[in-house]
Amino acid sequence: MTEIVISFDARPYQRPVIDFFRKGGKKACEIWHRKAGKDRVATFIESELAFKRVGLYWHALPKYEDARKVIWDAITPDGKRLIDVNFPKEIVKKRLDHEMKLELVNGSIWQPVGADNYDSLVGAFPVHVTWSEYAIMNPQARNFIRPALAMNDGSELVITTARGYNHAFELAQYAKDSPDWHYSLLTVDDTNVLAQSVLDEERRTMPDELFRQEYYCDWSASNVGSILGRYVEQAENQGRISDDIEYDPNGAGLVISSDIGRRHISAFWMWQPRTDGFAIVDYDEDAGLDADEWCERLKEKIGNRKLDFVWLPHDARAKTFAAKHSAIETFITHFGSARVGIVPQSKSKSHSINAGQVVMRHTHFAKTLCTKGLAALRSWAYKYDYERKQYSKEPLDDWACDAADAFCEGAKMLQERVIEKPKKDEARYIAVGPANTATLDDLWKSTPKASRRI
Repeated sequence: MTEIVISFDARPYQRPVIDFFRKGGKKACEIWHRKAGKDRVATFIESELAFKRVGLYWHALPKYEDARKVIWDAITPDGKRLIDVNFPKEIVKKRLDHEMKLELVNGSIWQPVGADNYDSLVGAFPVHVTWSEYAIMNPQARNFIRPALAMNDGSELVITTARGYNHAFELAQYAKDSPDWHYSLLTVDDTNVLAQSVLDEERRTMPDELFRQEYYCDWSASNVGSILGRYVEQAENQGRISDDIEYDPNGAGLVISSDIGRRHISAFWMWQPRTDGFAIVDYDEDAGLDADEWCERLKEKIGNRKLDFVWLPHDARAKTFAAKHSAIETFITHFGSARVGIVPQSKSKSHSINAGQVVMRHTHFAKTLCTKGLAALRSWAYKYDYERKQYSKEPLDDWACDAADAFCEGAKMLQERVIEKPKKDEARYIAVGPANTATLDDLWKSTPKASRRI
C-alpha cells in the first residue's frame, strides 16, 4: 500500500504529546486551557495511530450529543470539517453518518462516543481511547473501559481543562509523578495563541473563577456553578469526610434515600441520624438493575444493621424498571409498607437544593465507601452559557445529577432534624413514612398526575 502522510501543522506546544505517541507512548494527560486545540490534536493522534495499527479507536466526550457537535460536525477555523482534515478520504473506506463511524482502508474503525451511557460501551475492545473534557465526565466510564485497553496493550489520552479538585485533578497529579505518563499543563501564558484583546474581553465578561479555570487551568478555583462543591470542601476541611465514620450499632436505624435512573444510573445513600447531624455510612450506584435486583443488593449491604426507612423519588410509582410492578410496589414487597415511602414532589428544584445545602453542613461521610457519591456532589453544577454570560436555572443533566438528586431528596426528609419544623398548617405535602399512616392512595392524590423528574 502506498504510504499516506496525514498532515497537521502542529503548534510548538502541541508537538510533545504527538511525538510521545509516535514513539510508542501509551498514556498521556494534557491539562490545556480553553481554545488550545485539544480535540484537534487528539483526533490527529488518533488518525495516525489508527492507520498504523488496526483496531477500534474512540474519542469519548461527556455526552453523546457532545460527540456529534464537538467532533463529528466540528468545523476547523479555516472552514473545513475536522474529520475530513484528520481523516482524509485516502484513508477512509466508509463513512457512516448515523453511527458517527469511520471505517478506514486498513480495517481500523474510528468513532466518537458519549460517556453518559458507558454501560453500552462495555464488551467492546478499543485499542485507544481519548477522554475529552474528562473533568466533567463520569469517571466510571474510564474505569469500565480501562481493563479492555490493558488486555489490548492499548493507549489512552486524557484532555481536559481544570474543574476543581475532582477526579481529573487526582488523575493529573498521578500522571505528573508517573514515569509512564506524558503530562503537561498549559495556560494561555504558555501557549500565547490568544490575543490579549480576546483575553481582556473574556476576563471582563466571565466570572473570575471561571476565567481562572478556563484560561489558567487553576485547580484551586471552585468548580464554577457548583451547587454543593464548596459544602463538600468545607466538610473535608472540618474532618467530616473520613474512614473513621462508621455505623453505630447503638444509634438510630439507617435511612436510605435514592434516585431511580431511567437514562442514567440509580443511586442510593445510607444515612444514620445522630446527635450532631448525620453520618452517611455507605453509597451505591449502578445502571441496568431492576427494582428486585436493587432490593436484594441493598439488603445485602444493610446486613445486620437496623433499617428505619427507604425514601424513593416521587416517580417511583411509575414502572421505571422494565418490570410488572412499580418501584415502590417492589420495595414494599421486600421491606414492608411501614419502611418505604415516597419523597413528595417539590414545586421547584431549588427546594431540594436548599435542603441539600442545609443538611450538608451537618453531615459526615464514610470517605472510601462514599467516594463515587462525593465525586458527583463535587461536580454537580449549573451550566454556564458562554454566549449569554450567565448560568442556567436548572442543574446540568449529567452523570453527577443522580447521586446529587438522591442526596437532596434525602436531605428534604431529614432536614427537620437540624432546622425548625414547620407548623402543621404550613405543611404542603403528604409524606408516607414512619411518622404517619398515610396510604399510597393518599399520596397519589397529593401529587401531580404527571411523573416528572425533579
